[in-house]
Amino acid sequence: MLKFIVVVLLLGSHAASSRTWSEEKCQRYGNAWTQAERHQGTEGLSASFLAAHGTFLASGCQDRAVCPRSRAEVAMADLMTVLALNAGMSGTFLPFICRS
Repeated sequence: MLKFIVVVLLLGSHAASSRTWSEEKCQRYGNAWTQAERHQGTEGLSASFLAAHGTFLASGCQDRAVCPRSRAEVAMADLMTVLALNAGMSGTFLPFICRS
C-alpha cells in the first residue's frame, strides 16, 4: 500500500506552471483516482457512486456530492482521502459527503 501511495504522489507531483492551484489539485486527484481504480478495482462501487464521482471530475472537481455507502465505497473514499492529503490537498477539497 505504501508503495502505491508513493507512486501516485510521484505521478502527480509535476505541476504545470500554466494551471491554477485548483486545476492542479483536480489533475492530481484525477491521476490518483485512476491509479486507485487500477489498484483496488471498482467491485462493490455502485453505479450512483461512480456516476457522482465522474460528475465531480468532469466539473473540474467543483461538484462535491459523492456519498460512499457500501464498505467498498467507504474504503475507496478513505484511500482517496489519504492520497489527496499526501498530495497537498486539504480535506475540504474532497467530494465525499452524504447529505441525507
